[in-house]
Amino acid sequence: MQLIGQFDSPFVRRVGIALELYGMGYEHRPYSSFGESDKFHRFNPLRRVPTLVLESGEALFDSAAILDHLDEIHGRERALIAASGPDRRAALRRIALATGTADKAVAYFYARLFAPSLDAAFAARTEGQIRDGLAALNEQCAGRVGQWWHGDSPGHDDIAAACVARFLSEAYAWLVQLDDYPALARHCSHAEELGAFGKVSQPFIPPS
Repeated sequence: MQLIGQFDSPFVRRVGIALELYGMGYEHRPYSSFGESDKFHRFNPLRRVPTLVLESGEALFDSAAILDHLDEIHGRERALIAASGPDRRAALRRIALATGTADKAVAYFYARLFAPSLDAAFAARTEGQIRDGLAALNEQCAGRVGQWWHGDSPGHDDIAAACVARFLSEAYAWLVQLDDYPALARHCSHAEELGAFGKVSQPFIPPS
């Protein structure tokens, strides 16, 4: 398999970490969706990361769809998320909270980069959504019993929260300080100590 995208993207990174935790072999192609999109256009007409190219040549995109496929290969009952029921729904809500916050942040980043000016109300609303998303993740971390939501090891929700929080703290250092979200900061610190997180890691590189 080939995983296309740079690990400073929380979406690419969470797929890479899952691949590592599942013990699945893959080749990492760190193409930039901004500067090198032509290199994987044939796999993904949207030119978005992550893109996972299977051995068959079939390409999957969108991190949620990719992880669903990896869960199926690994076995639903051994996956990094509950197979069904309230625990699965709770994990999916936390994942949606983390990735939704990241979606807002990525869109806002490019708006700030390319737009000659931004409406002040739009900017304030978007920045508020980013902060509120992190505050909600912090509250989830603070109310948790144990180090991870998934059990004795991180699940997809644990991974998503840590990847998104790190991305925001680096890409939005002027807006986001993890010390303002102490429970989430502790969660990130625990996660970054794990081998898979260390292996699948890259400081944020702004597009140029």
